[in-house]
Amino acid sequence: MASSEVAPFAKTGGLGDVLGVLPRALRRLGVEVAVVMPAYSTIPRDRFELRPTGWTVSAPVSNRTIAASVLQADLGEGVPLYLIPADQYFDRSNLYGTATADYPDNAERFAYFSRAVLAVLPHLGPPDLLHCHDWQTALVPAFLRADAGRYPDLGHVRTLQTIHNLGYQGIFWALDWHLLNLGGQYFSADWLEFYGNINYLKAGLVSADALTTVSPTYAQEIQTPPFGYGLDGVLVSRRSALTGILNGADYGEWSPDVDRFIAAPYSRTNLRGKATCKADLQATLGLPTEPDVPLLGIVSRLADQKGFDLLTAIAPDLLQRPLQLVVLGSGDARYQTQLQDLAAAHPQRLAVRIAFDNTLAHQIEAGSDVFLMPSRYEPCGLNQLYSLRYGTIPVVHATGGLEDSIEHFDPNQQTGTGFKFRQYTAAAFLAAVDLALATYGKPTVWRTLIDNAMQADFSWDQSAMAYAQLYERLIATR
Repeated sequence: MASSEVAPFAKTGGLGDVLGVLPRALRRLGVEVAVVMPAYSTIPRDRFELRPTGWTVSAPVSNRTIAASVLQADLGEGVPLYLIPADQYFDRSNLYGTATADYPDNAERFAYFSRAVLAVLPHLGPPDLLHCHDWQTALVPAFLRADAGRYPDLGHVRTLQTIHNLGYQGIFWALDWHLLNLGGQYFSADWLEFYGNINYLKAGLVSADALTTVSPTYAQEIQTPPFGYGLDGVLVSRRSALTGILNGADYGEWSPDVDRFIAAPYSRTNLRGKATCKADLQATLGLPTEPDVPLLGIVSRLADQKGFDLLTAIAPDLLQRPLQLVVLGSGDARYQTQLQDLAAAHPQRLAVRIAFDNTLAHQIEAGSDVFLMPSRYEPCGLNQLYSLRYGTIPVVHATGGLEDSIEHFDPNQQTGTGFKFRQYTAAAFLAAVDLALATYGKPTVWRTLIDNAMQADFSWDQSAMAYAQLYERLIATR
């Protein structure tokens, strides 16, 4: 596998989480896996041992060839992690850019990394299959196909490109074309050209032997203009090669019976610790310790994609209800300011923390009664999976992985695991929250709903099995 981030070494979001867990789940199924990522200077060397392999690889960028001494670390469960150092590209304070802008040389950084991935493979013994993730590595299958003469030992390697979020494509101006060392015929509508620019993700979509994305519903949505971000036509043309495989949850990290960050452990059969976690969360955030008041939680990037236009629209009405709301995240300055202003006006009802805080994220999952995810679109989503395991009932927009993982609660049949709204409007969102609050007011019914949620199984073992079966089908067509 090739990825620009792998937890816990380096991550900005769900991509890193997936790469930290999926390779190990595959290894448990007997798949031999190795992972390649950049050797960022932000990787804490006092926490992780990065050992020299003795391998030197060279990769072309424009008219230069850059050499690197490959490092190795252990991802766990027998999965090796290989890291490509290049100080001019990866000795930065962040992975992709600053708080205000992407790094201006990202096209060059990840063109180099993609070439370096291919240079590492002969040292490993060429694999059966190369699994690339998101735009940062989507040039790899394109280089392998369009520049095959440079890689004579890799002609048998099958390629798989995974889309984690189609909203991020790696689009760069045409003057960066020289960085790729590809013939001009590949700067065309059938290949990498995209409205006069270079599109790295498109390179993977048109070149890889197979494509996946991170939920079945999202695989269908991205073939339509509202979700396709200009690539829906490409994806329709490759629909026979596209599969949606829902991400899993890492229950070794996100489960209330083993969570080291929360005030008290609990389980489906013994929920006493959840009340302790709720009181601890209220105290931590300076909210009144009111055990019977419903506590709503959000852990998210503060962005349009995550539905904060809906949240800020309903917040004045919502905060008139007898409830508490906690929000953890950072992002769009407009939403940060709006939420902070609301918290100042409603200090007994709303607590906002503008930060990335893993400990507090765990405490919100355990201490909340309801978890809000009104995402405009959501390729998969992980927090709704965590919420189910913590008995924290999700209220979600029925899109992407949220649609696939949450079953709307039916009080008559006593089935379902959460609440969904289908129209992306403030009124529909508020109605779904009110339905959750009304159900919370019926303790026996609410306890049944918690029980349903905590029984849901979205372990990575199931997702890994689907990937392993896809790998076998791909290799069989070699």
